Amino acid sequence: MALKLTCMMVVCMMVCAPFGAGAITCGQVATYMTPCITYLRSGGTIPSSCCSGLRGLNTAAATTAERQTVCRCLISAANNLPGLNPNLASGLPGACGISLPYKFSTSTNCNSVK
Repeated sequence: MALKLTCMMVVCMMVCAPFGAGAITCGQVATYMTPCITYLRSGGTIPSSCCSGLRGLNTAAATTAERQTVCRCLISAANNLPGLNPNLASGLPGACGISLPYKFSTSTNCNSVK
């Protein structure tokens, strides 16, 4: 399992790195979101470290370019994460009590994120 997670994070970093117009990288996004993976696959109780990571990611993405990078990284990771439950993913920010400037969805147009 750890090997799969590591591989997924490396793939995410390689795929998303060219998009990184801001200071945030896909590797950082993966680090923030890693505690959420089990929940995003199977549900249950959301780990507090998941919500903390999401909160930290939201705070770190202070500019439009950074938010667009995060959006692209999240979409790439979601597309490469087997077993991801899209309903759990889209509801995660609300479940953590966090308001994001874009929807957690693979259909989000990251260019429209401000």
